This record gives sequence, C-alpha cells and structure tokens, in this order.
Amino acid sequence: MAEERKENNEEKKSLNFIEAIIEQDLKEGKHKQIYTRFPPEPNGYLHIGHAQAICLNFGLAEKYSGKCNLRFDDTNPEKEDVEYVESIKSDIKWLGFQWEGNVKYTSDYFDKLYEFAVKLIKENKAYVCELSPEQIREYRGTPTEPGKESPWRNRPVEESLKLLEGMKNGDFEEGKYMLRAKIDMSSPNMHMRDPILYRIKKAEHHRTGNKWSIYPMYDFAHGQSDYFEGITHSVCTLEFEVHRPLYDWFIDQLKTGDYRPRQIEFARLNLNYTVMSKRKLLQLVEEKIVSGWDDPRMPTISGLRRRGYTPAAIRKFADRVGVAKRDGIIDVALLEHSIREDLNKTANRVMGVLKPLKVIIDNYPEEQEEFLDAVNNPENESKGKRQVPFSKELYIEQDDFMENPPRKFFRLGIGREVRLRYAYFVKCTHVDKDENGTITAVHCTYDPASKGGKSPDGRKVKGTLHWVSANHAVKSEVRLYDRLFTVENPLGDKEKDFKEFINPNSLQVIENALLEPHLLNAKQGDRFQFERLGYFCVDKDSTKDKLVFNRTVSLRDTWAKIKNK
Repeated sequence: MAEERKENNEEKKSLNFIEAIIEQDLKEGKHKQIYTRFPPEPNGYLHIGHAQAICLNFGLAEKYSGKCNLRFDDTNPEKEDVEYVESIKSDIKWLGFQWEGNVKYTSDYFDKLYEFAVKLIKENKAYVCELSPEQIREYRGTPTEPGKESPWRNRPVEESLKLLEGMKNGDFEEGKYMLRAKIDMSSPNMHMRDPILYRIKKAEHHRTGNKWSIYPMYDFAHGQSDYFEGITHSVCTLEFEVHRPLYDWFIDQLKTGDYRPRQIEFARLNLNYTVMSKRKLLQLVEEKIVSGWDDPRMPTISGLRRRGYTPAAIRKFADRVGVAKRDGIIDVALLEHSIREDLNKTANRVMGVLKPLKVIIDNYPEEQEEFLDAVNNPENESKGKRQVPFSKELYIEQDDFMENPPRKFFRLGIGREVRLRYAYFVKCTHVDKDENGTITAVHCTYDPASKGGKSPDGRKVKGTLHWVSANHAVKSEVRLYDRLFTVENPLGDKEKDFKEFINPNSLQVIENALLEPHLLNAKQGDRFQFERLGYFCVDKDSTKDKLVFNRTVSLRDTWAKIKNK
C-alpha cells in the first residue's frame, strides 16, 4: 500500500513551467511533435549542471513522445577537441539517453549560416566593421546610455559583401574586420546594439579543417541551427534570457513560414562546495591539482561515474532539484543523499577494515575455520547470501577498540563484550603491546553458543563490529574522498583565488586496507557498501594483483536529517 501511495503521489506531481508551456503549445496545435536539443560546446568535460540539462531536454522529449538532438556548438576551434566530443557522447549514453538520428554539429550549417549572413548584408541589415574590440566596447555605451554608431555602419552593401568574402578566404589578419548586425545602437538591451556575427579566426577546425577563416558567434549560430533542425522548444539557462530578443530577431530575418523555435530559460544548477565553470575546472586539471577530468573529486559526470555514482541517482537528483526560474545554490548533501538512497537498494554489503587491529580469540580452536552466512543486502532479499570465513585471528577497526573506554563507548574494551557481525559474541580479556606501549593485538574469548551473532541466553550487547579473517583477508588500496573545497562558495571572495580554498584533506589514501575474500572477483565499476564505513566502488586503477576502491559517499546522510526535521 505504501508503494502504491508513493506511485500515486509521483503521478500527481505538478508540471514545471516548461512542461506547462509545452502542454499549452500542444493543446493549441502549434506543434504536432516536441523537438528539443542538447547543445554542448566541446571545450571540456560535462559536469553535474550539464547532467541536469541533459535530463531536462531528453526527459521532455521522452515525456511527450518527441525527439531530442545532440548538437555540438563547435564554433570556437581553438578550445575544442575530439576528446571532449567523445566524452560528451559517452556521458549522455551512460545517463541512459539516446539522441535522435546522427550526432549534429553547428559546423554542419556553416555554409547555410554564411548564406544567411550574405542575405542580411544584401538586405542592409549587416555590415563589415573595422572597429577594434576595445572600440566596439566603447561605442556600445552603457546600460543607461545609448551607444554610438560605427563609422562603418553605412558601408555600401557591395563593399561589405566583398570584404566578407575576403574574410572567409583568409585574406585578412585576425581582428582586422568583423561582421555585425545592424539593429539598434540605442536599444536598452545591450545585446541588440549591433552584435557581432562573424570574427576572423585562423584556426584549424576538428571537422572542417582549414576551410574557414571566419567562425560565427554563438548568438548568431545557435538560434539558426535550431531553426534548420526544426527544434520546437530551445531550452537554455537563465543567463540567455537577455539574449532572447536577439534570438528572435535573427529567426524573424530567416524564417519563411509560420514555424519558429521558442527559447525558454531556466535557472542553472549551482552546488555548494563546488565550482561549475569549465574554465576553472580546466585550471584544476592543467595545474594538476586533480588527476584529470575524471578525478573522483571533480563535479564532472566522468568524475562522478568513477567515484561510484549511478545514472539512476543522478537522474533522481535532477528530478528533485526540478526546474526553477531563479538562480539558487543547491546543497551538495542532496546529491549525496540521492546516491545513498540508490546504493542502499542496489549495492551488496561486504566487510572491510581500513585501519586494522588484530584480534586473537584465545579459546577458538587453533586450526579451525568456518564459513558463516552473511546477508548481501537486507533491502533486497533477492540478492541472497554469501559465506564469509571465520578463524582464530581476525582484524577489526582500530577505532572500534579502547583500552579504557568511557561509559558510553559501545564498542570493544577490556572487560567489554560485543557482537561480531554474522559471527559470535566476543569479550576482551587483555592486550599485547610493543616496547612503545602501542597495542599490537587484542585478546578475546568467544561464546560458541552465540553463533550467527544471536544471544544464547537473552543477554544483550550494545555494539556490533565488522571484521575480516586474518587468514583470508585481501589487501587493497582504498581512497577516501572528501569535498574539494573547504568553503560553500569558493568563488564568493573576489579578492582571493578560488584555489586558495582547496581542501588539503580531500583525498586520503589507505595503502593496506583488508577486505573479505568475496571481493577478489570484483570488477571495475562494481559498487559495494562496506558495512559501517560507507559506499565504495572499484576504481579503474585496479589490476589483477591489486584492488583499488574509491569511497563514493559515507553512510551519514545529513540531507535525510534535514528533510525529516
């Protein structure tokens, strides 16, 4: 019944404002089919903010039985790379989405865009300008003062056409000329003050090679690309809201019928303790502050994947964040809650000891070994059980023992009794120490009648510890990751470099963790809950001789506590 109520509640979830627009457009017959697109620039790896946009664009197409294109905005060849193209395609597929038809590129439309630019010049709506970038900024004016017209604004049409052709053919050096739209230098919207359409850029393009010496600006290219593809709803982030009049102006000059794409803006995703700027993420990579774009501390999709995040958790997170009209900052604890919630249902439980302390059970037979039943996932009975070996010598966590514990320390201490998970009750009798007074082993006795961790006579113990058998333990490297920054807003202090807030403890490497032998068969990407320690994932650095695990997230869920208050 609870599950049924949950499903009903999800069905009754109210529409977000974009869905409301789409449903109204469909009701009014503006479109027969919804067509969206995801238009990343291939100048870096995608991050969690892009994941939200992917889920939104592809999700809208799925919900309304429409289509969604993947179109690369490849108009800036100096910063673009095929590596980024392939990583973006991989990320989208990993999240569980498939684009319509073949991958598309803005460069597919370079010829059409050039023809459109020629059309604008012929209609006296564009001109070749010789102002420098500094002069253009000066002539543009301010938000409260109108701009000044360029001295070249009324250049003859034939002259602008000839110069544009020379720009295309590489006859001029970079910065000599640019093509500008002729709109309104007194517009209150700065983007309408004769925006730049083309600039000279003599750079080899990863698809078109050296065919072009000019490349279109994003504002000129993306709306027209939407139009060429038949996009119905062009969903973008809030900073493009002031660009929308320009988007519409270009469409008005291009369109020949009633069809037009509609730009809709939503608030971009911002997480605390994180930076989302691809430029700053690239800094972290190039300055080797992180090991690469897929470093598990990075907010990139590839970094989250390597850390052990699942597509389902990221999609659920995107759904929970929702679609807003105003910018805000989302607590990273919500993202962590989403992966805990998913892995709690799907990840098998295992036992591992990160900081081993030897335990010797003095009354356990010397040569005896036994295999005890252990539940793989108490949230999912279909996962079944496994057997874990038990022997005279074990390892527990160092933090689970105190020689002289305080009253509320419910783990192991001299004279204290605890339950070993799936095994027996054990009671500490004494310890061994080295010449420096460091404890080297803990001696215990066990109660044979408590097999399976069950009390034979009704007595209770308050502590249950995880452990591994010394004779069967598998050595592993375990990497404990924490947040990359020490402050909620690393970009909030304009007088400091954001890298000053890097968390020096964001990575802790444990060289000789001990794990139960069940993990010998673990493969890259496999996810587990190490009981009492957190969720972990097999890293790509693992080899047949050495297992490497990344901690995906700890067990403590601050968001769940906040949500349930």
